Amino acid sequence: MQVRYRYRIYPAPGQQQALAQACQDARRAYKNWFDSLTGRRKGPKIRHPRPRRNHGRQSIRLTRNGFALHGQRLYVAKAGDVKAGWSRCLPSVPSSVTVIGEPDGRYYASFAVERDTAPLPACDREIGIDLGLNRLIVTSDGEAIPNPRFLRKADKRLRRAQRVMSRGQEGSANRAKARHRVAVLHRKVRETRLDHAHKTALRLVRDNQAVYAEDLAVSGLMRTRLARSVADAGWSQLIRCVEEKAVQYGRTFARIGRLEPTSQVCSACGVKDGPKPLSVREWVCVTCGAVHDRDVNAAKNILAAGRAERLNACGADVRTHLVAAGAETGTHRSAA
Repeated sequence: MQVRYRYRIYPAPGQQQALAQACQDARRAYKNWFDSLTGRRKGPKIRHPRPRRNHGRQSIRLTRNGFALHGQRLYVAKAGDVKAGWSRCLPSVPSSVTVIGEPDGRYYASFAVERDTAPLPACDREIGIDLGLNRLIVTSDGEAIPNPRFLRKADKRLRRAQRVMSRGQEGSANRAKARHRVAVLHRKVRETRLDHAHKTALRLVRDNQAVYAEDLAVSGLMRTRLARSVADAGWSQLIRCVEEKAVQYGRTFARIGRLEPTSQVCSACGVKDGPKPLSVREWVCVTCGAVHDRDVNAAKNILAAGRAERLNACGADVRTHLVAAGAETGTHRSAA
């Protein structure tokens, strides 16, 4: 499995160019755009490639001919030997390196290396997880992981720093310092959220043989009034961490379809009770009388649907829920 390791570096002055890799990136971007227009590329539509900007996050990618490891230093083409702060040893010889310059003035080197899997001892526990805003994760066992809301906690400091930056004169040294303070605050929020996602994903993968989640339309939710809260929760980042760690440690991870009515179906008897507004957090099944927590019930349905898809892929004949009783009314095909 190919992974990336990031290390902070302290670059020496000098011009850094990677023209060949930039041309390949441009060629790939335009090819994806043309394939999306003609229909050869499946999935969401690809927008027109945007030219690189001179502000914000900057990066260059170098292959083996453009970098080398000289002990504790990293040799970068046209920049020479660069001092690096290594956080861990590389598991194999890197095939490429991406030098990243963050807006807060820090530079990182991200290596692409091959890493062997390390399977954990097998266990017989499987779990379904339901993602939310009030509670970040609710499992099918009833465990609830609260949403830390890192961006909301730093909102007051960010507002103050952005006001100071907006009042500064364009091109002045004080405005540059204020812009640096804003970038540092955003970096702390981003790295804290990523650290929490890695730790949460590792615990879920380590304690369960299989993890099932719902395939949420995050891009669609980002166009609603909940966009700020959805971005602060970091659902996509968390699911990506779970998927990567499941591959690394020999676990099973699967997504169920986003059209599954996980919040409408009773996990006890399988009867569909209909849609419910978000304000309804608990409901009672009219058929069996079971009292459900909305998120726990959805997590149980996700677990049942994930097991059904996995067993069907293995050739077994299973159903997600119980079969309806014979006395229940239904619609016959001939009645249409």
